[in-house]
Amino acid sequence: MSLPTPQSPSLKLRPLPALIFASRWLQLPLYLGLILAQGVYVFHFWVELLHLIEAVFGSEKALSALVQSIGYQLPPIKDAAGMVIGYEAPKLNETVIMLVVLALIDVVMISNLLIMVIVGGYETFVSRMGLEEHPDQPEWLSHVNASVLKVKLATAIIGISSIHLLKTFISAGNYSEKVLMWQTLIHITFLLSAIAIAATDRLMAHAAPPKNH
Repeated sequence: MSLPTPQSPSLKLRPLPALIFASRWLQLPLYLGLILAQGVYVFHFWVELLHLIEAVFGSEKALSALVQSIGYQLPPIKDAAGMVIGYEAPKLNETVIMLVVLALIDVVMISNLLIMVIVGGYETFVSRMGLEEHPDQPEWLSHVNASVLKVKLATAIIGISSIHLLKTFISAGNYSEKVLMWQTLIHITFLLSAIAIAATDRLMAHAAPPKNH
């Protein structure tokens, strides 16, 4: 028969350390603000999806809103001298649909990034949420810490950057070579930064002394 484990008495901090430790709650309004931002992204997602559905059923107003939101440049109409006198009417072609779907995926990935920052950041830097036995606890939250959260955020940013870069390449005719070059370089920078962060955390984990049991 095992004896009950005595509970350690709650540690009472001195006033100054208690004040400094309590200052972590100043981050709470920041996380609440990110929850509101999450709601804005959900609203934006459904607006874009509704426009896409309406455009499929022939709504020119919804199609124009979609073309404007994704930044798709319509083919120009030129006269005999080669001067641009207007632009063709928007059409729901494969390119427009692909750009809209990528924009929706982009919103979802940014929303996932917000979830990781809100839940993981609150759990890591503010207070434990007590989700250890909860059936809906996210898998990644079971082993999250500052280092793991940093790597996951970097990976999420790379995914978002990849979507933006793919959208740019699909409509490459709308951008100059300089814009394409800089977007590619920025994406490569994100990728190298994530590799450097992961390598640094791996080196620090190997350099850390083993815990005594």
